[in-house]
Amino acid sequence: MKRNRIRSLTSILVIGVAMSATVACGGGDSAEPSSDSSATETETTDPETTDVVSTEVPATEAPGLAIDRVVAPEASTVTDLLALDRPVVIVHAGGDFDYPHSTMYAYTESALGGADVLEMDVMLSADGVLMVQHDNTVDRLTNDTGLVSSYTAAELQAMDNAYWFSGGVWSDKSLPEDAYTFRGVRTGDRPAPEGYTADDFAMPTFEQVARAFPDHVLDVEIKIPETETGEPQLDRAYAAAAELVRLIEVLDRADSVIVVSFDDSVLTEFRSLIADVATSPGQTSLVNWYLAGAPLDPRDVVLQAPPIYEGIEVMTAETFARAHAEGYEVWVWMNETSQETTEFYSELVARGADGLLIARPTAVP
Repeated sequence: MKRNRIRSLTSILVIGVAMSATVACGGGDSAEPSSDSSATETETTDPETTDVVSTEVPATEAPGLAIDRVVAPEASTVTDLLALDRPVVIVHAGGDFDYPHSTMYAYTESALGGADVLEMDVMLSADGVLMVQHDNTVDRLTNDTGLVSSYTAAELQAMDNAYWFSGGVWSDKSLPEDAYTFRGVRTGDRPAPEGYTADDFAMPTFEQVARAFPDHVLDVEIKIPETETGEPQLDRAYAAAAELVRLIEVLDRADSVIVVSFDDSVLTEFRSLIADVATSPGQTSLVNWYLAGAPLDPRDVVLQAPPIYEGIEVMTAETFARAHAEGYEVWVWMNETSQETTEFYSELVARGADGLLIARPTAVP
C-alpha cells in the first residue's frame, strides 16, 4: 500500500459520491466478524503493583528500522480527524488480510502506507496487562492454545503471533506450511524482514502500540472475555476499561483515542472513569438508535457498524444521510470476506461512508 493509494479515497468520493446494530470489529476465534473475546477466571491484578513486561519500543532507538520512517498522519486528534473533508482509512488489527493480525509489523506497515487510524482490540492478561488481542483464545493466531487470560503478558509475548498468517483470510489452517509466510520469525527460526525484528511479530501491549504511534488516532475496542464454557466475564471487561483509562491518562492520549465495546455497560463503566474521550455506541444503543431513533451518549461521535446485520443491509445511503443529519460520522467495518475488495470499498464511499474499517489496506483504490 502506498500513501497516495490511501489518500486517493478523496478522489473516490469525488467520482462516486455520493447503522446498524453492532460496533467496531467483530470477534470469534474462527471467523473475525462476530462478537467474542477473552478471559478466564483468573483475577485481574492491580496494575500499580504488577510486574509488567516492558512496553518500551526499542525500534525507535535503532537506525534503519521501519518504524523510524513512520510520519505523522494528516490528523492526529479525533477532532481534526473528523474535520477532514474526505473518507478516512481505519486499519482493522493493522490490516489483517495483508499483514499478521495485531502485530507491530502490521501497524508499522499500515502506518507507512498512510493509514489514518489504527484499530485494535484489548483485553487483560492473567497478570493485568492490557494486551492487543482480538480472540478469547490464542489458538487462531499463535503457536499455542488456551484462553488469553490464562497467560501472563510475558508468556503471551513469547508466542509467535504470526504463526497462522497466510494473507487474504481471517484464518485458514489447512494450507501447506510454506503458505504461512512469517511463521518462525518471532521464534528466530526465520529471519525478520528488513527493518523489523522478531519482537515485531509478538502480541503487543496497548501501551507499546500507543507509544510507538503517538501521532495516530487509535480506535480501541474493549473485548468481553469469556470462560472456557462461554460465560461472559464483565468484571474483567470493566477491569480492562479501568486499565485503559489509566494508560490513556499516563500517555496523554485523551484527544486521540476512540473507545468502543459491544456491551453498553462496559462503555458506561469506561465513561464513568474519564471525561472527554470520544466513544462509539455499544450494540444495544446502536440498535435502538437505528430502529427507534433513541438518543446516544453525548460522547458518541462515530457510529461503527457492518454493511449487513442479521441478513439485513443496513449501510444504505439513507442510513448515512440520517446519521450525518444528526451530526455523526459513520465508519463501516467489514463482516464478510467478500466485502474486502476495492470495488466494495468504493461502493461504500459512494453511499456516504466517512471511514472504512478494513482488513486489506492494499486494496484501497
